[in-house]
Amino acid sequence: MGKDFALGDFRLGEGVDSWNTITFLYKSALKEVQTKVEILNDEFQQVHQYNPIEYIKARLKAPESIVKKLRRRGYESSIDNMINYVNDMAGIRIVCSFTSDIYKLAEMIGRQNDLTVISVKDYIKHPKDSGYKSYHMLVTVPIFLSDRTIDTKVEIQIRTMAMDFWASLEHKIYYKFEGNAPEYISRDLRECSGIVSMLDAKMLQLNEAIVEAGAAQEEDKSAV
Repeated sequence: MGKDFALGDFRLGEGVDSWNTITFLYKSALKEVQTKVEILNDEFQQVHQYNPIEYIKARLKAPESIVKKLRRRGYESSIDNMINYVNDMAGIRIVCSFTSDIYKLAEMIGRQNDLTVISVKDYIKHPKDSGYKSYHMLVTVPIFLSDRTIDTKVEIQIRTMAMDFWASLEHKIYYKFEGNAPEYISRDLRECSGIVSMLDAKMLQLNEAIVEAGAAQEEDKSAV
C-alpha cells in the first residue's frame, strides 16, 4: 500500500480525467459514510428497539454550485481550490425524529475509529441569523485504492424532520432571490424557525410521555 495523504495534498491537473478521479473519490466516500450510518442505525434498533433515523440522503455537489461557491469566496475555479475550500463537496444528510437523536448519532459517529472529525458546527444551539438549524460534522474517511489511501472529506448534516422542512424552504427562497430575499420573507422565515423549535420540543416531550406510559403499562401487567 502506498503512502497515506490528505486529499487536499493530492495535486491534479484540470482535465476531464482529474475531474472524474475526484468525483470517484467523493462518491466512494459517500458510500463509506452512508454505510457506517446505516449500520449504526441497525445496531441502535437491535439494542434499543428503536430507529433514530427517519431517512438518509447523500449527494455530490453540482459543478455549477461549486463554481458559485468559490467565486463568492474569491477563489478561482480550479480543482485544487475545490478540494481545499469546498468542504461540502460530498454531503450526507441524516434526518431524525427528535432533537435528542441528533446528539446521540453525532456521538456514535464521532466514536468511529476510521473517521476523523475535522470540525463540528452546532447550529441547533447556535442558529444562523436566518434561523437555520442543523448539526454539522466535517469528517474525513480513508478511501483505500489499489496503490494508496486517500483521506476524503464528507460533510454530515443531522437534523429533525421539522428542521429539514424549514431548510428546504429556505434553500428554495435563497436561490429564487439569489440570496437577497425581501425583508418580510426573511422575517417570516426566522419566525417559522422559532415555531419549528417549539414543535421539536413538544414532539420530544410527547415521545417521552409515550415511553413512560408504555413502561408503566408493562409494570402493571407484570404486577398482575
